Amino acid sequence: MPVIRPALTMDLPGAYRVCLLTGDAGRDGSALFRNPDLLGHVFVGPYIVGAPESALVVADSDGIAGYCLAVADTPDFEAWCEANWWPTLRDQYPLPADATPDGELVGLIHVPARAPEAVVRDYPAHLHIDLLERTRGLGLGRALVERQLAALRARGVPGLYLEIKSRTWSPRDAESLSMM
Repeated sequence: MPVIRPALTMDLPGAYRVCLLTGDAGRDGSALFRNPDLLGHVFVGPYIVGAPESALVVADSDGIAGYCLAVADTPDFEAWCEANWWPTLRDQYPLPADATPDGELVGLIHVPARAPEAVVRDYPAHLHIDLLERTRGLGLGRALVERQLAALRARGVPGLYLEIKSRTWSPRDAESLSMM
């Protein structure tokens, strides 16, 4: 039976794998990316390393099967990433980025997407959630989000926004949903 638990740095490879296997709007994105780590570098690593207090994983007998990664203060998190996460990756993945999905991710490493100020003023928190097919339909997604929302409320966070992807991968193509 899958369990929800706090993420540990040793979970990074498994969480990166989940990110890749859900990287095409919830479907396997492996065929889209030459470098299987880039998606995780952008959308998983900084959360587990930079906001471990809000990083949850789903683990089962086959390993990491999902995650829900949150931050209570998006602008503070973006500043942390700029100071601590992106510099090493920028050295590892220099520009110019090409027009491939890998190139778009390298572009995000150099010019990260920023949350709109008008959104984070009222909804400063955000989260990412992904589950592998084998754990979908078990209520784990709901449990992860409810656990994150309760923890954020306990920290006094007034609101959360969530970006929803509904079609084939593009890092700058998402809808925002505000809640909490």
